[in-house]
Amino acid sequence: MTTLAYLRVSTDQQTDSGAGLEAQYDACLKAAGELAGVYRDEGVSGSTGLDKRPALLEAIGVLNPGDVLMVAKRDRLGRDPLVVAMIESAVQRKGARIMSAAGEGTGSDSPSDILMRRIIDAFAEYERLIIGARTRAALRAKKVRGERIGGIPYGYQLGSDHRSLIEQPEEQVIRQQVRMWHQSGMSYSGIAKQLNAQGAVPRGQRHWHPQTIKNICLS
Repeated sequence: MTTLAYLRVSTDQQTDSGAGLEAQYDACLKAAGELAGVYRDEGVSGSTGLDKRPALLEAIGVLNPGDVLMVAKRDRLGRDPLVVAMIESAVQRKGARIMSAAGEGTGSDSPSDILMRRIIDAFAEYERLIIGARTRAALRAKKVRGERIGGIPYGYQLGSDHRSLIEQPEEQVIRQQVRMWHQSGMSYSGIAKQLNAQGAVPRGQRHWHPQTIKNICLS
């Protein structure tokens, strides 16, 4: 039996901070003791279907009977009960099972554990809807105040007027290097590995991730 970890972050802010991915990895490793592989879907919403999650599809594809797909929490599978049910079905067809580092009723298929999983999935969907409503309200309030809406691209910081962007010298150097590497044909993954090897420190995280590089190249 082998254990694979599946990590997911839904927003650019979570991806850029790295906290989501790093914390999920640590939780999965602590629960499993050893991981045979780690699969990351970065910038993927919890309501996104299985067909649009390349890392999860790859992880499920290599599962063998008796294997475990480990997540830090069940909401990393998704925040839509239908999506989660489809993922569970795909894993079960491989003869494997999904485990949560937080427990959450994934220890068995007893009636009480199944009920626990369904309740957790329902609350995950409810939380997604609440977050969406709060986000829309916050954006409307910012728009009324004339403040900037959206994330702050790597290489910049928000000005005192809460609208303008000011270049951040140290990050601008890395930003330009990333763009040069990308224009020369390097992949997002290759650039992330290069920066990690050089010891360059990303904003608010321990390691560079491909999605962070992609955000820089597209911003």
